[in-house]
Amino acid sequence: MNIAADAGVGVTPDLEHVGPASPGTLRWIDLCEQTPESLGILAERFRFHPLTIEDCLHFDQRPKLEVHDGYLFLVIQGYKVQWDDLYESAPLELHLFITNQAVVTVHEHPIPALDGVWQRLSMDGRLAGGRSDQLCYLIADAMIDSYFPVLDELMERLDDLEDRVLEKHQEVTLGEILDFKRLLIGLRKVLSPQRDVLALLAKRGEGMIGDRVSVYFHDVYDHALRLHETVESARELVGNVRDAHLWNASQRTNEIMKQLTILSAIFLPLTFITGFFGQNFDSLPFHSHTLMYLMLFSCIAVPAGMMFYFVRSRWF
Repeated sequence: MNIAADAGVGVTPDLEHVGPASPGTLRWIDLCEQTPESLGILAERFRFHPLTIEDCLHFDQRPKLEVHDGYLFLVIQGYKVQWDDLYESAPLELHLFITNQAVVTVHEHPIPALDGVWQRLSMDGRLAGGRSDQLCYLIADAMIDSYFPVLDELMERLDDLEDRVLEKHQEVTLGEILDFKRLLIGLRKVLSPQRDVLALLAKRGEGMIGDRVSVYFHDVYDHALRLHETVESARELVGNVRDAHLWNASQRTNEIMKQLTILSAIFLPLTFITGFFGQNFDSLPFHSHTLMYLMLFSCIAVPAGMMFYFVRSRWF
């Protein structure tokens, strides 16, 4: 994408335009599904440092900001959440090269936030202001703002999970809770260093970021702080849900043990009575109708009396 000084926008897939832009023109080069060959073209035409090119070959970098001769190298990350299978959720890593008249973005998978910025600039090139740092701000702002719908949905699901844990007859497994905990750990691992990177970009006079644009980066930094605080609150909520789940499981176990204990207590005197009257003596049982009726009465009266006592003592 070429953005002229008069806000004219042109998009072309031609490799001949991969390189520094002419004066008065801002160029955005987007590379998806990078290969060693395509990165080699970038290194040759922009003279990027081999270490930054090597970082683009392996998408396992932490968010960071590096200052090189003539350009900035920035790594920021979004997050893709698979709500049907939280275990498959993963960060969306984006590498940016910021030069005086060009911004180069490299990513392994499509990033919706980046596509949104691309579409906005296609309709109105004035949003970039003809400056590479302004375009970098637009991209960083879109990447950070993409977290808000994710965390809003996450908090709603955690509230629903908490209600299900506290209500009876609502089945919640420990694995389901741990999936949310794993997701929050992944979000925290991304947002914590990203917050520090944005703080560097918000500092006045930092590298190629102008004073006017650094003010906008400070707003993005504030958003990152809010996101980090929300993640911490969600982690506390998950901890409370886990504790409530374990407490409910303990309570159910106690209820089962109490019922079994009561049944054992009821059958214990019955065992004694039948055992006593079942002794093989001439004067015991069924030798006379009186003893037989006494045994039958005891088998009915003793459990009934115990049940009455248990209910009155609120053991049920």
